[in-house]
Amino acid sequence: MSDTAIERASRNDAANQIAPVPRISIQAFCESQDVANVIESAATDRRMSKTHVKVHMGGLPAAIEAYRTAPTPNLIVLETYADRATLLDQLDGLAEFCDAGTKVMVVGHENDIALYRELTSRGVSDYVVAPIEVLSFISQVSHLYNGPTSDVLGRTIAIVGAKGGVGSSTIAHNLAWSISRLLEYQTVIVDLDLPFGTAGLDFNQDPPQGVADAVFSPERLDTAFVDRLLSKCSDTLSILAAPATVDRLYDLPEQAFDATLDILRSTTPCSILDVPHQWSGWTKRVLVAADEVVIVSAPDLANLRNTKTIIDSLRTTRVNDHPPRVILNMVGVPRRPEISLSEFAKAIEIEPFGVVPFEPKLFGTAANNGQMLAEVEAGSKIVETLDDIGRLLMGRGAARRAKKTLLSPLLEKLAARKKAS
Repeated sequence: MSDTAIERASRNDAANQIAPVPRISIQAFCESQDVANVIESAATDRRMSKTHVKVHMGGLPAAIEAYRTAPTPNLIVLETYADRATLLDQLDGLAEFCDAGTKVMVVGHENDIALYRELTSRGVSDYVVAPIEVLSFISQVSHLYNGPTSDVLGRTIAIVGAKGGVGSSTIAHNLAWSISRLLEYQTVIVDLDLPFGTAGLDFNQDPPQGVADAVFSPERLDTAFVDRLLSKCSDTLSILAAPATVDRLYDLPEQAFDATLDILRSTTPCSILDVPHQWSGWTKRVLVAADEVVIVSAPDLANLRNTKTIIDSLRTTRVNDHPPRVILNMVGVPRRPEISLSEFAKAIEIEPFGVVPFEPKLFGTAANNGQMLAEVEAGSKIVETLDDIGRLLMGRGAARRAKKTLLSPLLEKLAARKKAS
């Protein structure tokens, strides 16, 4: 065997040991075309097939300017020729706009261990010395998310209705759309209502496979199998659909979804769990294990009672977690007596996270067309409210208008409507 063949075999072995990069968003800001070309080539590699990669020129100054008004991705790659003092000053400027959870990789042109230590002490995830190769770059990114000291990637948000028919699935699907569209997070909707789930309908899709295949084939369950079950809605949004049939009974064990959700947590930045309105071993387990729980309710007595019951139950099992968030939906139905926002909040001892008014035309049009609310009426106040809620649930902070958007204009509108009627 020639030396060239030996080297080739060694490279192949090294490549086969690189774990696939999970479903993350990456933005690179380069100063040289060589580094930009390497990252663009890496984006086409099979190990990066789940990632969403954008390459820009301009280095750190361009990154600072870009993130003044835009959310940061899961990973920022920055190429720099700057000296140490300038580099550290620019990184401090970028830090003002970086969201929690964003990792930063610096590609430098100086092999300096002291600089490496300085950068890591400031929170930089990795420092790589140029020139770089495709496989070495992929390996570095993979290690950030698959290494023994890497943080858990995904965030799971469980959304459940306090009562049947309150629109929790609609809220869940539109929140997922907002998170994937505005924050550019790779997001998966998991429709856990196996017999009657509506994720496929809401996105005008009829996936042949979905979450039931994962539940009833535990022996086949791995990352690749779950990935094949996903139905793509956009570059950043996929659904794990329910079969929506009653040709079998779904008497599921308590741990039915554990393995599937663990896989999604390790590969996907955001998983929205559309939990059906029922109380069983597995639904309680899903709610207890989620990073965030959102209860969708309506302003009537039954919803108030059920919301309070669920909150009290979860408080005892999620002692060290934030209390469940509450979204009041379908508020302001004409001529319907309703519990006021202040009375509702006082009874459940939690301020509602958001208020969504009754808008039958907007919601009905979206549902019948298999569209999201933002596709029907992008400038709607309801869409703005859901966008802000999505940001807050992902720990990214709401837009500057959020405090006003979440409650004030909606309550003003509802008051005017009631006064007119």
